[in-house]
Amino acid sequence: MRSEGHNKGERLPITVVILTKNEEKTVCDAIASVLDDFAEVVVLDSFSTDRTEECARSAGANVVKNEFKGYASQRNFALREMPRATDWVFFLDADERISKELTAELRRDFLRLSETCRLLYVRRKDMFEGRWIKRSSGYPTWFGRLCHAPSVTVRREINEEFHCQGATERLKEHLLHFPFQRGLSHWLERHNSYSSLEAATKVEGEKADVRLLFTGDPGLRRRGLKQIYMRLPFRPLVGFLYLYVFKGGFLDGRPGLRYALLRAFYELMISIKLDEIRAAKIRDVSIKKDRR
Repeated sequence: MRSEGHNKGERLPITVVILTKNEEKTVCDAIASVLDDFAEVVVLDSFSTDRTEECARSAGANVVKNEFKGYASQRNFALREMPRATDWVFFLDADERISKELTAELRRDFLRLSETCRLLYVRRKDMFEGRWIKRSSGYPTWFGRLCHAPSVTVRREINEEFHCQGATERLKEHLLHFPFQRGLSHWLERHNSYSSLEAATKVEGEKADVRLLFTGDPGLRRRGLKQIYMRLPFRPLVGFLYLYVFKGGFLDGRPGLRYALLRAFYELMISIKLDEIRAAKIRDVSIKKDRR
């Protein structure tokens, strides 16, 4: 295999997959950030009821439809079953853009990295109120995104974990993330749904594995930190203080304060819903005992 990199006119041998459900307002910008540089752009749609499919096709992407059963299930469908032009898949969310710097890095280094790695991690710059929220966003967080499809399996239906048979590596450049592109109401609606999924996952319980903190895989290390964090008392308050004080979110100005508060509110929703689920289970047990 060549290792000198790709010329600017060549398309990278990577299929970009964008998961969508009613993303007509965001998907075209995501497609535009990758259309000219990657071998293929596929919008994997969960039967949207708006103009997502029409917008995606007019923007130059292919569209494949698959019933949504969970984020991990949808990504595994893209890796295992979905027809595609390449063995390498880059997962891009509809509210994300691949930066010009990240594209340049892939043109320069992808062929070399693909010889030894099977999963590449990338960081995001979270944008809020017109600026990068570097501190209150908890930056840097590493996300598995560029996958050698035969070697990677995705687990966990929310805040997915990428498991790889082979070496992993970190890319230096960033994705750009616009979580509030559709406004605060949409963010709250989406995170209300996310918090329900998180609570349902947490109620099943998962033991904290401290050994994950010392692994070289950023995805596994993130999992270990999450396991410990979910067991902390007063987690929403702890999360706010961590982002706003320890990480220096106050230096992000008013947007930093608002972002840290929204993140804390998300954790509060998870905690309350988790208590609701546990209380419902206790009631069910009591009712069954009374019927005996």
